[in-house]
Formats: sequence, C-alpha cells, structure tokens
Amino acid sequence: MIVLFYLAIITFFLLCTALAFLILIQESKSLGFGASFGGDVGGSLFGTSTPQVLKKMTGWLAVIFFVGCLILSYWSAGMSHSEVPAATYIEEAGL
Repeated sequence: MIVLFYLAIITFFLLCTALAFLILIQESKSLGFGASFGGDVGGSLFGTSTPQVLKKMTGWLAVIFFVGCLILSYWSAGMSHSEVPAATYIEEAGL
C-alpha cells in the first residue's frame, strides 16, 4: 500500500510539472513570459488552433490536480492514523 501511495505522489508531481509547463507556454494578453524569451506574437508553438487546445488541456489538468489534491490529502491522513497503534500513544505519554 505504501508503494502505491508513493507512486501516486510521483504521478502527482508529474501532473504538477505538466500543468506548470502548459500554463507557461500559453500566450498571455500582455505578452508576459513568452515575450521575455523573444517569442513572436503572430506565431504559435503547435499550430493555428493552439490556444483553444491549450486552454482545454489546462482546464482538464487543473480539475485532475484538484481531485488529486483531495485524494492524496485524505489518503495521507488515513495512513497516519492507521499505521500507529494505540499502545504507542500510551507508552509515549508515560502511562
């Protein structure tokens, strides 16, 4: 179960990286990050309908990101309570 949890965390980090990359390659209205590196306003990276495709991909990855956050937070909270036996708390308290 622990291995599956760590695989989920690695997958989540890859999702975060992909989402950050998608956000950074999109054209902004004020030519923000793309103009810093000499990007052309008229050209796009992946073709003519790129802005629409990137917006949809970013939206779907954002939804997956939020769902992943919720799942990993509940999963990690459940793991912390289930792995420590109650006897450990009594020994730590000195009872």
